[in-house]
Amino acid sequence: MAKKVLKFGGTSVGTIERILHVANIVKKEHLAGNELIVIVSAMSGKTNELIEHSKNISSDFDKRELDVLLSSGEQITCALLAGALIEIGINSKSWLNWQIPILTEGKHSNSRIINLSVTKINDYLTKKGVVIIPGFQGISKNGDVTTIGRGGSDATAVAVAKIFKADSCEIYTDVDGVYSSDPNKIPVAKKIDKISYDEMLEMSSLGAKVMQSSAVQTAMMYNIPLEVKSTFTDRPGTKIFSQENIDYTKSVTGVAYSKDDAKITLTDVEDKPGVAASIFEPLSKNQINVDMVIQNISLDQKTTDITFTVKREDLKKTIDIIKRNKNIVYKDISHNDKVSKVSIVGAGMVSTPGVTYKMFKGLAEEKINILAISTSEIKLSVIINEQDTVEAIKKLHTIFELD
Repeated sequence: MAKKVLKFGGTSVGTIERILHVANIVKKEHLAGNELIVIVSAMSGKTNELIEHSKNISSDFDKRELDVLLSSGEQITCALLAGALIEIGINSKSWLNWQIPILTEGKHSNSRIINLSVTKINDYLTKKGVVIIPGFQGISKNGDVTTIGRGGSDATAVAVAKIFKADSCEIYTDVDGVYSSDPNKIPVAKKIDKISYDEMLEMSSLGAKVMQSSAVQTAMMYNIPLEVKSTFTDRPGTKIFSQENIDYTKSVTGVAYSKDDAKITLTDVEDKPGVAASIFEPLSKNQINVDMVIQNISLDQKTTDITFTVKREDLKKTIDIIKRNKNIVYKDISHNDKVSKVSIVGAGMVSTPGVTYKMFKGLAEEKINILAISTSEIKLSVIINEQDTVEAIKKLHTIFELD
């Protein structure tokens, strides 16, 4: 008998028929003798519908009330799934965030789980009951309902697995695992059987939408085995675990991309100690995440060009902050919001020479211009023109033998 955390995403519980299907999956696991804690997302489209309701009230809807509103989506799914299990003869009960409670800290809409009470739920599990918990939410020390960001049900599942010392955490979704690239764009993309936490963290942070990156990071910190699998097929999924269990025969595991980036360039910036800090400190204070940074110093070493990327939604805000910043001197500011970030990821890159050359040569063969470059031990990212994204992914997929 194992203690398992099962998480079902929005598409898995998107209709009543799908909730009934999920109930049968849970029943099968329960009859196998497992202790089950089930985490559910809101039905697909429900969160967007609730956000739209808030916008119809106000363009600046109160953050506290928005959390109360959005948390209702997962609560609906909880009740429906618990009711479906009871209907097919399985003892089940839903627990809302304040009933457990799930304790969080941080700002509304971006809180994080710090602890949850285990006593009542463990007692219920010993009585052979199936526990249903809403993802994406918690309650603050002040008693306010909080949410933990879009995709936060993954974070809930991993936190629950950690605190309840679960044997495994299974993430059910509408695909049967993690793929080497987006199968909707690259039909020959291949399902990955095993992937390390580090690789999955890079893939999810770079735009792969199978799992939330903060959830992968928590799983890595506490060595919680994860498996991504499909709600709709019985095929094996993708196992995510520590790096020593990974096959390093392939240098590159996958190709990820995102189309929500923008590039900003400051030309002829006065080159002196602290100038970079003067540029980026106000951005940090305004919660703007800077990704890639490139600096080119002039021949006379008196000025420098600084290029960096931010999320596209932060572009206007970033430019406004820079223009108001009296602590930096520069000649001109330019931007390009029609760019994308394409990355190759693989733990085997560390021990394989020539990966960088191979990537750059492949893009050059397709006449794709590289606008910026960023590297880490297991990731190599480039900024390119958005119109070249699909061709770049296809080329990299082929040259690294991922088809």
